Amino acid sequence: MATTRKHVLLKDNNDTGFGGNPDNYGGRFVNRDGSYNVRKEGISILQRFSLYHSMLNMPAWRFFGTLFAFYLIVNFVFACIYFFIGRGQFTGVLAVTPWQDFKEMFFFSTETYTTVGYGRVNPIGDSANSVAAIESMLGFLSFAIATGLLYGRFSKPKAYLLFSKKALISPYREGNALMFRFAAYKDHHTPTNVEIKVNAAMLIEENGRTVYKFYDLDLERNHVESLPMNWTVVHPLTTDSPLSEYSSEDMKKADLEIYVSIRAFDDVYSNVVQQRTSYTYNEIEFDQKFVQMYRESDDGKTTIVELHRLDEYKQVNRHK
Repeated sequence: MATTRKHVLLKDNNDTGFGGNPDNYGGRFVNRDGSYNVRKEGISILQRFSLYHSMLNMPAWRFFGTLFAFYLIVNFVFACIYFFIGRGQFTGVLAVTPWQDFKEMFFFSTETYTTVGYGRVNPIGDSANSVAAIESMLGFLSFAIATGLLYGRFSKPKAYLLFSKKALISPYREGNALMFRFAAYKDHHTPTNVEIKVNAAMLIEENGRTVYKFYDLDLERNHVESLPMNWTVVHPLTTDSPLSEYSSEDMKKADLEIYVSIRAFDDVYSNVVQQRTSYTYNEIEFDQKFVQMYRESDDGKTTIVELHRLDEYKQVNRHK
């Protein structure tokens, strides 16, 4: 049984940031995109929420959508204020119906907020001028913040690594090994001084209790000087491995999860970048091996990395 197996030669690692009580966990520890599968509660959302970090880390479509929604909402609010102040506070308004009047106020708000100021509609009353002054100041501040967020997103160091969707148990020397692979996918982007660390989290029965234990997995290689192509990471399933002789059913009973952490130096950012991912027991395939994902160019002068084949593998014929 996987939960009663003892590991004598491997020292467990407790620097993962997770505890050992299996009753208090839900799902995987680390998501495939590298984020932690953790939600925090117990204090107010205002204390937990960071607008700056959220805007930097949200997907691009949501980021620009948020900016556009904020722009529309702010101008809608000011248009309502101008509308209720009354058109008598303005000159140059050509509207006939209330709806046209509101549209005039909305577009006047956008012109004030962005400091474009086309000039046909102008505030002449003290109330309208006061609100317009506040809005123009808010426009300067919000565009300065948006510019800073845009720069922060574009200048944030990123690893730009793709990982295979599956980890495999493949033939290796006289036995088997756990393997997965990854590659840098941006053109003219070659991380250097690449280091990888792989941990395994699994349920172990210890002193009559079932607890999570965390193990460092020894790798065939844990460092390369540069990564111009792909890297197949290999953990030999020797007798020293906590996964030695584990079947697919054993991994399921042990609720196995493999954590991957990569650090590298990026010449473009001139900074250290890192990326995480994980593989759970149902993302590990047995008796499979990866197919080659690079080839020689037609003129024989270039090596072509076929990134679309990163996830391709085939069945192992054990009789050959």
